[in-house]
Amino acid sequence: MTLRDVVLLGSTGSVGTQAIDVIRANPDRFRVVGLGAGGGNVALLAEQALELGVEVVAVARATAAQDLQLAFYAAAQAKGFSAGEFAVPKILAGPDALTELAAWPCHTVLNAITGSVGLAPTLSALEAGRVLALANKESLVAGGPLVTPYMDQIRAVDSEHSALAQCLRGGSRPEVRKLVLTASGGPFRGRTDLRGITPEQAMAHPTWDMGPVITINSATLVNKGLEVIEAHLLFDVPYDDIEVVVHPQSLIHSLVEFVDGSTLAQVSPPDMRLPIALALGWPERVPGAAKAVDWTEAATWTFEPVDEEVFGAIALCRAAGTTGGTAPAALNAANEVCVQAFVEGRLEFAAIVDTVARVVDEHELRERPTLVEVLNTETWARARASELTTTASAPQRNPS
Repeated sequence: MTLRDVVLLGSTGSVGTQAIDVIRANPDRFRVVGLGAGGGNVALLAEQALELGVEVVAVARATAAQDLQLAFYAAAQAKGFSAGEFAVPKILAGPDALTELAAWPCHTVLNAITGSVGLAPTLSALEAGRVLALANKESLVAGGPLVTPYMDQIRAVDSEHSALAQCLRGGSRPEVRKLVLTASGGPFRGRTDLRGITPEQAMAHPTWDMGPVITINSATLVNKGLEVIEAHLLFDVPYDDIEVVVHPQSLIHSLVEFVDGSTLAQVSPPDMRLPIALALGWPERVPGAAKAVDWTEAATWTFEPVDEEVFGAIALCRAAGTTGGTAPAALNAANEVCVQAFVEGRLEFAAIVDTVARVVDEHELRERPTLVEVLNTETWARARASELTTTASAPQRNPS
């Protein structure tokens, strides 16, 4: 495998730091040439850039540029470097900095930015001809019609879609009967009443260590619904042929059922370093990327259907995906606002999905949107969701 130059967007987050673990362990395979982040943790960003010797660093917050430059000198001093022993990389700052970095000369761009702000960098990387290791599911969901022409450049980083890509190696497309996405069930698996849930309870994910937005999306199962849309777009499989099953042990990450009745599953302990390494190295595997299952230990794996009467997010996302156009963008943007409202105590957990559904129903559909129309839809959806979550009009889910 030849050395691949990599740009990491969202390098200070969970996926970004784990990607650096993979790259650090494989210096003969990968080299980081650029790092990008929102600018909330410039100290860590500077440490990463100094260690990896990158050419360029980007921060989305323009006011973070000076802080970042100071952080470089502080990090260098902490490592015992004297003046002249290190070079400060080029610094890009401002709302377009990550989009500019996404087109930087390299082989692969890993987009691990959280939220729909990742859409513009995604399109920038794809239009520049880069391979895109995509951990930002929202940009694919919101920008589906804009991204689909570039599907051959995309490598999925989500563990579920990485698992599907691996299983699909076992047969040709006409041989595939259905895709089966697994879900841990989140912290409220088995509950029939979602009233009175606190942000602290929603953040207590039983399996994964993720950021607040993704963790709460996993609790509502919005995350899994978005993954259904993503699977449809990535693998061109009809929505009717994509199922979700609850697998609390989170060892089987997804399955593919074939027309002859055979089902292939991808199995590994929950460790994001494996799908990250596979996305960076595709189609080759990276030895030692993660630990394998210990087959000498007794274990029980269980499966159960999703209770869609209680957790309506998957049906909502499937309907939005089937409608297509700007519907998924409206859904995703409204959900981001509703999650924040829940965290701030302005919306009940049980009302998140119903409020999002109301926004999607009210939005003006664009069937073949331009980027501007997608962004306008998101702006409208956020504004409408904000209105609903700051008044008494936010609908409440009936647990029955």
